[in-house]
Amino acid sequence: MRVLPWVYLALAYAFVFLPVVVLVAFSFQDGRLPVPPFKGVTLDWYAKVLTDDDLMAALVNSLLVAVVSSAVALVLGFLAAHALARVRLPGSVLMRGVLIAPMTVSYLIIALGLLTVFNQLGIRPSLWATGIGHVVINLPLCFAISYAAMGDHQKSAERAARDLGASEGQVLLHVSAPMLAAPLAAAFFLSVTFSWDEFIIAFLLTRFDVTLPVEIWSMLKSGLSPATNAVGSLVFLVSVTLVILLEILVFRRAK
Repeated sequence: MRVLPWVYLALAYAFVFLPVVVLVAFSFQDGRLPVPPFKGVTLDWYAKVLTDDDLMAALVNSLLVAVVSSAVALVLGFLAAHALARVRLPGSVLMRGVLIAPMTVSYLIIALGLLTVFNQLGIRPSLWATGIGHVVINLPLCFAISYAAMGDHQKSAERAARDLGASEGQVLLHVSAPMLAAPLAAAFFLSVTFSWDEFIIAFLLTRFDVTLPVEIWSMLKSGLSPATNAVGSLVFLVSVTLVILLEILVFRRAK
């Protein structure tokens, strides 16, 4: 009976990672189509991807949107969490529910709503519009992680800092934020990962300067190619690298 948990675990990992293994394997296909039989190993598709100006521009756009929107979402989420955790406000439970509500809404609904609002305001589809959309979807995550990490020991340290003459801004910058460094870093890295892979909002809110998922979608319209597998493998590599850095730099240090 002890074998059954290991069998279950192996099947679960195979179910999750088998598509990724196939994707990566056929990105090295020495042929025009990423389908069996495997004809040999080549790095030509990676060379083609890395020398494609449109793909590299989309890669830079994705990194820019992911980092900036995640930073904005983290700051806003942390400030909202600190206010609702430290100050008793009427309707604070309702406020928390409203802040977390976007996590339960489909990205398609959020994207359509933002597109309608931007059209009314005269804001054209762009990377800035996409960044605002990513702030909307990542702010609830940053708020939830920050709020859950705030405890009484931070409150005592903040009170001591105020008694010693620190202003509210100094308390936030030099006491509250450093004590929550690990949760805040986790929220930031998770937001970057979600923004990096997000497609629907980026597709509806960009026009000429597109992000990498949108560029990959435009490549798929012309048919399957090992080049698309190579791009997918690079995206997967970046996502895995972020998760590993999060584990090494944040969670292990916190432990």
